Amino acid sequence: MELSFALDEIDDVANKILTNYPEVRHFAFYAEMGSGKTTLIRALCKSLGVKDNVSSPTFSIINEYQIEGSATKVYHMDWYRLKNTADAIEAGVQDILQQPNNYCFIEWPELAEALLTKDTKPFSITITSPTVRLLKSTIL
Repeated sequence: MELSFALDEIDDVANKILTNYPEVRHFAFYAEMGSGKTTLIRALCKSLGVKDNVSSPTFSIINEYQIEGSATKVYHMDWYRLKNTADAIEAGVQDILQQPNNYCFIEWPELAEALLTKDTKPFSITITSPTVRLLKSTIL
């Protein structure tokens, strides 16, 4: 999947990701600061039916949300502050990644990449202009 999109099309992009990868529950987003990772994850959560205010878990590392009307949870992880894999394990990342059926959206996955499950779908987001991004499905 490769898609160039304007930031005001982000809800459509989220829907396309979830439609194109219906069996995937773990998504990793590689991108530089300010590229729109959190904005895209907010749109993914909205598409899934999360009604809570979705915000960046930069300081908490992990935010948990409930999909309305479902037992399925969504975990939004921001690994930016992690120093290494041991930090991630201590934060509980590994336990969450091993739970079946819940969604995990991960920012800065390169900081503890060894913990990503084999079914994690990685994406890169590249800034092509102040209002346009390029989303690419990548291979770990």
